[in-house]
Amino acid sequence: MPLNVPQRPDPDALLAQMHAQERSAARGRLRIYFGASAGVGKTYAMLQEARRLQAEGREVLVGVVETHGRQETAQLLEGLVQLPRRQVEHRGVRIGEFDLDAALARRPAVVLVDELAHSNAPGSRHPKRWQDVEELLEAGIDVLSTVNVQHLESLNDVVGGIAGIRVAETVPDSVFDEAAEIVMVDLPADALLKRLKQGKVYQPAQAERAADNFFRKGNLIALRELALRRTADRVEGEVRAWRIEQSIEDIWKTGAGLLLCIGPDSAGEHLVRSCARMASQLGTGWHALYVETPRLARLPAAARARMLAALALAEDLGATTATVADGEVAQAAVDYARSHNLSKIALGRSQVRWPWQRQVARRLARLAPGLDLIEVGAPAVGPSTTPRPPAAQAPAGRIRPLPHLVAAGASLLTAAAVTPLLPWLDLANIAMLFLLVVVLVAVRFGRAPSVTATCVGVACFDFFFVPPRFTLAVSDFQYVITFGVMLAVGLITGHLTAGLRFQARVAARREQRVRALYEFARELSGVLVAEQVVEATQALVQEAFGARATLLAPDADGKLVLPDAPPPGFDAGIAQWAFDHAQIAGLGTDTLPASSVFYLPLVAPMRTRGVLAIEPQGGPERGRWTLGPEQRRQLDALAALAAIALERVHYVEVAQSALVGMESERLRNSLLAALSHDLRTPLTSLVGLSESLLRAEPPLAQAPRELAQALHDESLRLVTMVANLLDMARIESGQVRFNLDWQALEEVVGAALRASSTALRRHHVTVRLPHDMPLLRFDAVLVERVLCNLLENAAKYTPPGSRIEIGAAVRDALVEVMVFDSGPGLKPGSEEAVFEKFTRGERESALPGVGLGLAICRAIVEAHGGRIRACASPLRGAGFVFSLPAGQPPETPEPELPTDSPHE
Repeated sequence: MPLNVPQRPDPDALLAQMHAQERSAARGRLRIYFGASAGVGKTYAMLQEARRLQAEGREVLVGVVETHGRQETAQLLEGLVQLPRRQVEHRGVRIGEFDLDAALARRPAVVLVDELAHSNAPGSRHPKRWQDVEELLEAGIDVLSTVNVQHLESLNDVVGGIAGIRVAETVPDSVFDEAAEIVMVDLPADALLKRLKQGKVYQPAQAERAADNFFRKGNLIALRELALRRTADRVEGEVRAWRIEQSIEDIWKTGAGLLLCIGPDSAGEHLVRSCARMASQLGTGWHALYVETPRLARLPAAARARMLAALALAEDLGATTATVADGEVAQAAVDYARSHNLSKIALGRSQVRWPWQRQVARRLARLAPGLDLIEVGAPAVGPSTTPRPPAAQAPAGRIRPLPHLVAAGASLLTAAAVTPLLPWLDLANIAMLFLLVVVLVAVRFGRAPSVTATCVGVACFDFFFVPPRFTLAVSDFQYVITFGVMLAVGLITGHLTAGLRFQARVAARREQRVRALYEFARELSGVLVAEQVVEATQALVQEAFGARATLLAPDADGKLVLPDAPPPGFDAGIAQWAFDHAQIAGLGTDTLPASSVFYLPLVAPMRTRGVLAIEPQGGPERGRWTLGPEQRRQLDALAALAAIALERVHYVEVAQSALVGMESERLRNSLLAALSHDLRTPLTSLVGLSESLLRAEPPLAQAPRELAQALHDESLRLVTMVANLLDMARIESGQVRFNLDWQALEEVVGAALRASSTALRRHHVTVRLPHDMPLLRFDAVLVERVLCNLLENAAKYTPPGSRIEIGAAVRDALVEVMVFDSGPGLKPGSEEAVFEKFTRGERESALPGVGLGLAICRAIVEAHGGRIRACASPLRGAGFVFSLPAGQPPETPEPELPTDSPHE
């Protein structure tokens, strides 16, 4: 029975644990009341806990609690201090939100923040309520909150598939996992449906709709299972963290975790599929482990490919795979099971029943008697198939005679070199020299040659040095013991030295992979163009995997740009499929595995940035190219780094383009403002001179008068265009100050009609404004400019004699103003494009323009908190509708009637 000797804790782990505890002590604690759906009693349980904490003397503040009309919940609020809600105005409606600043200013011990997944109203500091909670926790304030299972980000799509409803408000799983406590509030489906019928979940009308849609019994049962499983996963994580914190090595059978040990035999796939079914039946996760010993490191290529294929199959079936380099399979398996708290280990049953082939199982039973060992039967053998002989199943590499000859020669040379020194050396020292040779041979050539060196060394020691010399006879029985000890020490030393040599070689390979990734990441951190990323990625794949790599990037339309010299087996269709679906394809995968090229998509956080086409070298054997778990993780890390680098380069280019565009726009606005300002004075003079000519006494003749009238009209048109240019420059520079006041819309419409009378003189204009139009709060000068631009736009793009209609209507909290015409209308699909700067309609008249009128209208209306849109007109032409917030105008005091004087 092995002794359970406690191991010394890892100093780095203890230091990291101390830092984590310090951070946790300064941070508030989050307790989440978790349930399967609304109505299970999360808020009720949270309020009960708040009242208990208050009774204990802790300062409790109700930040925000939604009772949804439930009387029992509302009664629990009595006696608790409630924080007034912050009023936010959104689209004319006042919304009560959680006042984060007020809660931080009061700094209570505990704050209640209901509905963690709630989305805050626009204008709040954070878009999500869970971000408000994060700020409270950082301030050292404890928080109680609630959340339903459908609001967890990772389960959102699963719940959508069950209930047919996709919830828009979600909480990241990291917030849920990092909470200090999770309290599961559970209620059976029948009890919840009974509460729904009694009106204890929603109001009667809302409850009836919920019962027909979301609150069906099947949905509630499925959601309850999801909530219980998610809670169990969280508790399992807490158990693992506690075991690590307390350095507990014994396995606690709190779950049915399964560990599968994969070997190099041909039954690997059968073993993997059997364990996948077993894990599914147990309803638990499972791991697949391959322990690479020095003997297995020398596997033939076919056996290694078979083992790696079994690992890949396990990963596809949902297992967590790992490869561990160790000289002892049983010890490595037990250590892995203890670190992951796996209570069951599955092994394959060998078809050959020699005693030594059951050594691993016996060793596992001795090292961890508390583990459950499961022996999976061998696959069935068909009638036309015969079992493999033992020699075929044992992974044996080709024996190389040279290392054994060198080992034997080293022992013989040692005997020849020591013979002249025999008068000065004791036999014990000579034996030590032979053991030194064994160690050196084991370091250089491995375990098997060290065995040869040991045997030859013992024979040389007996023949050349032990009396009687030059015979294998032994005169003293003590030398027999010496030979035995020398042979045992040589074998053990050779075995341990060869194991250390193997471990050093594995560590060197891992260090090489890590160094390659580090150098690759450092090189990518300084690249500024995509070509540098492509060159660095292709070079690293060639160096690390001995394969030819081609990186394909997409064009603006999402089509991969093909290389000038693609690999011989390259297929553009497979590469495009891998890019479109963000999945691997080609060699060694389940998608078109006959291809000789492996296609790996470069998936970045925002989108897929390209495809890495890898062609392994090796001629006809390429089709058997299989990557081990560590190599595959290295390749995935390489692809992730390349994708992030390509995305960073892309956004650097976008930022540079945006910066150039902003600078160009700023220079253009400055130029327009300067030109507009300088043109105003001469244009004003032209308008004044033309008016003087029109009013001259005596009046001008017919022909000069028409010229003067044309000069006057064109001057006014130029004044309007210059004013538009100047207004746009001022709006975009942020220099416009609004003079907001409560005013009547009718007065602004009249002023706009008078200002646009010249442009509208050949059109029929109708004004239809309601008599009960409320007062609106706006800048009269700017809104008049909006109406003038809309009217002049209608006159410009409609033939003379067309109808133009101005209307208004009150809709909810908005007032909509409409300008319709009976002209040719807008081109389909151009409803948004007409509001862009310097955009003009296709059916423009002979009147000139610069295409800024509608852009100015949108800027002014949106600055007032409204919206403007283009649409089809009831008059079969074009229509423009803009809205302004109605608001609540101040009450106007009634005028006092004069009273009669007593002296009259």
